[in-house]
Amino acid sequence: MEEKYNAYIERMERTKWFRDARFGMFLHWGLYAIPARGEWVRSQERISNEDYECYFNEFNPTRYDAREWAKAAKAAGMKYAVMTTKHHDGFCLFDTKWTMYNATNTPAGRDLIREYVEAFRAEGLKVGFYYSLLDWYHEDFPAYGDAQHPMRDNLEFKGKNHDFSKYIEYFHGQVKELLTNYGKIDIMWFDFSYQDMTGEKWEATKLIKMMRELQPDIIIDNRLGGNIKAEEPEIYAGDFASPEQIIPPLGIVNQQSMPLPWEACITLNNYWGYAAKDKDYKSTKQVIRALVECVSKNGNLLLNVGPNAKGEIPKESLSILADVGKWMEENGDSIYECGNAEYSKPEWGRFTKKGTKLYAHIYDRGIGQINLNGLNGKLGSARLLSDGSEISLSKQWNTLDYPEDSFMDMSIKLPDETDTVVELELI
Repeated sequence: MEEKYNAYIERMERTKWFRDARFGMFLHWGLYAIPARGEWVRSQERISNEDYECYFNEFNPTRYDAREWAKAAKAAGMKYAVMTTKHHDGFCLFDTKWTMYNATNTPAGRDLIREYVEAFRAEGLKVGFYYSLLDWYHEDFPAYGDAQHPMRDNLEFKGKNHDFSKYIEYFHGQVKELLTNYGKIDIMWFDFSYQDMTGEKWEATKLIKMMRELQPDIIIDNRLGGNIKAEEPEIYAGDFASPEQIIPPLGIVNQQSMPLPWEACITLNNYWGYAAKDKDYKSTKQVIRALVECVSKNGNLLLNVGPNAKGEIPKESLSILADVGKWMEENGDSIYECGNAEYSKPEWGRFTKKGTKLYAHIYDRGIGQINLNGLNGKLGSARLLSDGSEISLSKQWNTLDYPEDSFMDMSIKLPDETDTVVELELI
């Protein structure tokens, strides 16, 4: 039992910076930015390697400036980033000896991942790599009958022999390159296992041991397979869970009810990769409240942007990130290093907590004083986090029937309709 507990403690120590950071940027970018119909365009439209080749031959993001991306992430209040090095289509944004199908052989003519790493490090942000376990370009990745492959129902591929061991050698080799050639890497974000393509199908134990030797402090997501919630998780089950396009209703814990590190990966609009017609962007309010919800449940928010074919983050995304950053400048203390407050969710919003600081995130003003259920006698002070101004804690005549509760006096109109944060000192 002690050994199991020690493994849990080791994971929590390894992920401490990650759990303190709480907010990161996901970057999905590749050849699919040219057709601009999302990152799954090859699969959805059954596009062959030959028909997809035109995008490789013209890929030239002349406006790509990783320094501007990094500045936008930092200004938004993000503490780390994860960028696609290779997506399902098999195209690599980095310089690799394992294939010619990479950015250095396009008109771009350079290693786009190296620029990303250097730029984000320069802004003081942690750096992560996304790597797809799928590969629709590699000749030894199964095609016909696969659940996802663009050629899954193309009879020309039926009966074709694939030496999957060659693909394993290929992708392990690329992971080794990524963890050898770019200095310290903080996160490895694999995507994804499915059906029987999971766990040891990827030779996951061997892979993890190699990764730990190269980068002992790296943290790894849970998409190689295994059960991260198990009492004894597999070596490849991951350091953190990665729910997609959903915030878990109660956060994520293991089978012993101990909290696990987790990160909700969420798109700003509906696609991960650039989709020119997708203008269904989440509002600044939605993003901020999603971030607060994640933190209130001991989780992170990894918010995605999909740059276009020229290498620009869409202006709509930049505008939302800038507005989120303004809120974070004033209220970031209620996010960074914070987690679950162990108090029930209030009707008016949510709580986050850090040490003796309890943060009340007020969304709905309601009528009368704002109720702090069960907190009477437990609070020393209340301050508006954005400017430090005092908020009165008092019990008026009409609250005397609620002796266990404390109450805040607030103006009829909330100072911030998106999320007014009050810092409460616990005593």
